[in-house]
Amino acid sequence: MDELKLIAERTASVPLAESDALGSARARLMAEIAAAGTENVVPLKNRRRWVWTGVGAAGLAAAITAVVALAPAGLEPPTATADPVAVLRGAAAAALKTPDTPPKPDQFIYTKTKQPDGERESWISADGTHDGLIKMADGKSFPLPGCRNGRAQAYKGEEPLKGVMEPCTPRPGYRVDLPTDADAMFAYLNADNADHSGEKNDYNAMGKDVVALANETYLPPAVRAALFGAAAKVPGLRAVDNAKDGAGRPGVGITWPLKPEDDPKMAKPEMIVFAADTFLYLGGNGTAVTASGVVDAVGQRP
Repeated sequence: MDELKLIAERTASVPLAESDALGSARARLMAEIAAAGTENVVPLKNRRRWVWTGVGAAGLAAAITAVVALAPAGLEPPTATADPVAVLRGAAAAALKTPDTPPKPDQFIYTKTKQPDGERESWISADGTHDGLIKMADGKSFPLPGCRNGRAQAYKGEEPLKGVMEPCTPRPGYRVDLPTDADAMFAYLNADNADHSGEKNDYNAMGKDVVALANETYLPPAVRAALFGAAAKVPGLRAVDNAKDGAGRPGVGITWPLKPEDDPKMAKPEMIVFAADTFLYLGGNGTAVTASGVVDAVGQRP
């Protein structure tokens, strides 16, 4: 059967949805396409139309019907819900396609994030041995002393303590030390290490760690893809339609489950937000990455 005829037959008796109700359904459709592999999407020269190959006509018709059909005629259409696993897999696929220009050891990873109290800027040493800086919204700055030969300058607030050095381990902003496999990344994020802030199987804490790594570190595409792929393995994920990041940008949100003993009135699930059409990372429920790049010195901006 002709694909267009099949789609027409399946959607002819279905009322159209309001435009603001289509966002999550579109996200679900695009996530499934992205997760199926980039080989199934072939851009035409004019970049305005797409041809799906390797997708059965019935499957494509069902997917489009899911976007168009929300409820029988005469009933209030419910809001469609995106699949959190499909969204995260779509984000992993999108991450693999991002360009990779590794920073030099003496460069810095610059990030500007929008937070509830204003904007924060950070300059983190690519190799962890050079002195970086965090500039808070209130104007205060916090040095990030580089770790050289196992020692770093000690500070009291913003002031260095003269002649006082302390033991350290370099914390590079360019993270080539992390796994490039989703299973290995999940095990890493669930283990006792510097990038895991909670106990084993504390998935909400893992969500915070994922956001922290995605925010202010330079992750090679394979590592970033593994990060989102690992997040997709967390049980109990939930999708949030029409979510917004810390800068108010709309997208699809994914929340992590709280621990059974957590008080839902006190504990707040961590949320990560992706653009609904491209699955690019935007930020968290309290933060948003508004600028990032690699610079040669503290104080510089891309």
